[in-house]
Amino acid sequence: MNTAYELLAAHPFMAGIPDRFLSRMALYSHRAVFHAGARVFNEGGHADRFWLIRDGRVDLDATAPGRGRIVIDTIEAGQVLGWSWLFPPYRWHFGASAAGPVLAVALDGPGIRALCAAEPALGHDLTTRLMQVVVARMQATRARLLDPGAAPRAEGTEAYSV
Repeated sequence: MNTAYELLAAHPFMAGIPDRFLSRMALYSHRAVFHAGARVFNEGGHADRFWLIRDGRVDLDATAPGRGRIVIDTIEAGQVLGWSWLFPPYRWHFGASAAGPVLAVALDGPGIRALCAAEPALGHDLTTRLMQVVVARMQATRARLLDPGAAPRAEGTEAYSV
């Protein structure tokens, strides 16, 4: 797969999006590589893109007073990373770091928002897909918080198994 269109079309998050929208979205996308430990974004920073993870894992984290960063979820191949680019004030609610080498497709948030405004059917579809991701992650977080057997991660970073 060489083109941005092919990369988008092959990703599970984009399954069922009409070709006419994928070809326009491809204009706002490019390959992205993150090395192990690389910071993808920081909590509170400006959210101007999102990623479709092709290979690797990205840890989502939150800063807890007196405890530092705590891994709260892991985003894996076939999943989408980032929704804050879609909702004002366009600030990241969490932080993210590559858990190992990551290959992704990066999409430009302002460009995709403009495309969604011009194509309301696409805007509705993407918003619905992202809200399904948000709800699924909230449910998974709830389950982990209620699991008394969830164990902290080693190396000073707390996490719950995903």
